[in-house]
Amino acid sequence: MEHLMGLLRIHINRGVNLPVKDASSSDPYVIITMGQQILKTRVVKNDINPVWDEDLTLSIAEPLPIELEVRDKDTFTKDDKMGNAMFDIHPFLEAIRMRLVDLPNGTIITTVKPTRTNCLAEESPITWTDGKVVQNMILRLQNVPCGEVELQISWIDIPGCRGL
Repeated sequence: MEHLMGLLRIHINRGVNLPVKDASSSDPYVIITMGQQILKTRVVKNDINPVWDEDLTLSIAEPLPIELEVRDKDTFTKDDKMGNAMFDIHPFLEAIRMRLVDLPNGTIITTVKPTRTNCLAEESPITWTDGKVVQNMILRLQNVPCGEVELQISWIDIPGCRGL
């Protein structure tokens, strides 16, 4: 427990324009991987614009890059890859370390711009929302012709952890 900094809540909102992997649609789900931790969303049947609206929580001991992978659930064969994306939580953790309090709701603390080295589809604001720091991201999937995943990250402090 002494090495744990806290928890990162990843709200997987939805996929947009995901690739078709079956006859006319796909059965997508998301896998989040960081170090040894692997988390999955439920499968959304026959939908290339799925809404997962699901929270996944990672324990953060060291802020490693987080990989997101979208797969198509198949019954009789190996699940198809539908693209992947990486994202870095360092800018988000820097905003948390500022120890901000009582900002007006919706205040933009900083903005992460899309670059060649990240998978952001557009600028990603880190904002003060409902009393906490959150970051909204739209990740463009790599290694596929199309597809994006919208998500939001937020921080959970744990009593007894070293924190940030």
